[in-house]
Amino acid sequence: MTPPPPPPPPPRRRMLAMPAVCPCEDISPGTLLASLATLSADVADGCDVDRLPALRGGVGVAVRVAGLLREFLEEVRWAAAAELPGGSVLGMSELHVALQKMRFLLEDCGRKGARMWVLMNAEAVASELRVVLGSVATAMDVLPAGVVAASDDAREFAALVSQQAWRAAVRPDEEDSRAARSVRSMLARFRSGATPDAEDARLVLGRVGVASWWDCSQEVSFLEAEMLERLEAGGENDNDLVLISGLMAFLLYCRVVLFDRIDYGKADEPAPAPAPRAASYLARINPEGLQCPITLELMTDPVTLATGQTYDRASIKRWVKSGCRTCPVTGEKLRSADVVPNVAVRGIVEQLLLSSGVSLHEPSSKHRCAVDKTASPFGAAAAGGARLAVAFLVSKLCRGTPEEQKKATYECRKLSKRNVFHRACLVDAGAVPWLLHLLSSPDASVQDNAVAGLLNLSKHPAGRRALVEAGGLGLIVDAVSVAAKVEAQQNAAAILFYLSSDAGYCDEISRIPEAIPTLVRLVREGAYRGRKNALVSLYGVLQRGAGGHGRAVSAGAVAALASLLPGDRDDLANDAVALLARLAEQPAGAAAVLSSSALVTRLVDFLGASASRSAKDHCAALLASLCRHGGDAVVALLGKTPGLMPSLYALIADGGAQGSKKARWLVNEIHRHYEQRQPPVAAPPAGDRVIRV
Repeated sequence: MTPPPPPPPPPRRRMLAMPAVCPCEDISPGTLLASLATLSADVADGCDVDRLPALRGGVGVAVRVAGLLREFLEEVRWAAAAELPGGSVLGMSELHVALQKMRFLLEDCGRKGARMWVLMNAEAVASELRVVLGSVATAMDVLPAGVVAASDDAREFAALVSQQAWRAAVRPDEEDSRAARSVRSMLARFRSGATPDAEDARLVLGRVGVASWWDCSQEVSFLEAEMLERLEAGGENDNDLVLISGLMAFLLYCRVVLFDRIDYGKADEPAPAPAPRAASYLARINPEGLQCPITLELMTDPVTLATGQTYDRASIKRWVKSGCRTCPVTGEKLRSADVVPNVAVRGIVEQLLLSSGVSLHEPSSKHRCAVDKTASPFGAAAAGGARLAVAFLVSKLCRGTPEEQKKATYECRKLSKRNVFHRACLVDAGAVPWLLHLLSSPDASVQDNAVAGLLNLSKHPAGRRALVEAGGLGLIVDAVSVAAKVEAQQNAAAILFYLSSDAGYCDEISRIPEAIPTLVRLVREGAYRGRKNALVSLYGVLQRGAGGHGRAVSAGAVAALASLLPGDRDDLANDAVALLARLAEQPAGAAAVLSSSALVTRLVDFLGASASRSAKDHCAALLASLCRHGGDAVVALLGKTPGLMPSLYALIADGGAQGSKKARWLVNEIHRHYEQRQPPVAAPPAGDRVIRV
């Protein structure tokens, strides 16, 4: 018998949010008592007080109360095994809710990455814990005598629980308060642009247990997720954002300045092994079954469509956004584009990754909209800390040892990934020329990080301008061909896409002799992501630049694009048709397409088979351009091609505005051509009578 899968991990809960659930009214007292005993044992055994960043004294009291409560409940279960009074459900339900909240609070105190947040919010956490302990004491006081007096030992344990819960003095420890004051002092120095004392910073980090680059990075990731979630929810005016962004700046500064070695996770701490039952289950999992059917990559954010098929959220959103209205696997028409998170699949993926020592982070695409709201820092402390960290990084980029440069390029990459203000700081500090310089590094990792950092900075208008003014276009084009890592080549092509958003930069790219041929070669020979980036970059260059069409045709773009039709990647095929339509706007491009009758036939088949409305529109525009440049011979060829007319009529009825217009024009041209070829009707003899209908 195959064991059931391990339970999926719970969704991420906001700090100090305690969604306790009250037991149902008709629950039996025995069942509720058993649940209480299990819950109290979880609270008593699930928290390592000595490893908490703050409130060790107060949490220790709460854990001790939970331990006493466990002994009380076990005694009641043993002494009153036969029957509990019916009135005991109300009091035990209140106790159950209070214990749930206590468990949530203790989880927050020990949450990974939240150490600095807990330290700076220790007073608020202590206040919540006092309320919860008061609820426990109140619930104990209202329990029926039949429960409390189940035995002499039960009566003694009940009295101890009530007394300790009422008398608990839960407040931040003195060392917590001292460390929090030190952090506020360093944030004040950030506000004035002054560098904090390194020893003070190390003492604070030591107090909360941040001992390595990886620990610091985990703290930054947690705070960044908290900030982006608030921004995603429209909380730009949230008062907590000032503190969160200030703490982020402090930890970023510490990570950049105090830790000179990057440790990708703690090598001396093995990854937690899955339970034997879960390990047995995971051994039977086929990893290919956890790949997104669209990208064939591991689904880190799996969601399910109405058809029952599961995809990675980012992939299916791109699919629908491109105009496709069918399920990629089944081909069924989608009545709704709504998706539901598949927590079971996500749980399996997380267990697989954890068994390999890899943690599953929150999908970056989740906060993509919120990233645009980070253009301004939330407070002077955040701005000052970020500028100091960036200045240190740029000094290492230009004057550091090879190892320091390697770390600095990686820090630039991480720093600019999801924060617009950080990108602006890096550009203003002069990071772009030094990152361009490091593209020639013999270290493949330095190359890769430099290209990725430049990609992030190219998303900022000032970053694009700095890159072009530093003469970096040629270096980026070279990186597409000669970068040591495939990922670096793909990212370099993506940089050209962002640069193509400006018509002036498009002209500059077109004037580089190797630029367009290099992108065409990546379309022809690259992996999926490289092809995708090359396609969109070419489209941008040809859409806004002048003179690039001829170079693209000479480089064999038409044949490279034709190889993607029909293909097993619908998004690549859609992009290929859009780019062919752009090329066919010029006579040379149209002639290159018409030189292959097989390609024309494939385009007609694509028009009928594609599920993407935008792809159909581009295909109709492409066929119209072929007719305009090729004349009646092409019109005649299309008129004889089976299946074209039904597809055109369907596009007229259901296509977009431009697609319908092009399809109508094509239909009229084909009809006009055949009407002109019809022999003239002979006139009737003069004496015959003509009857008109």
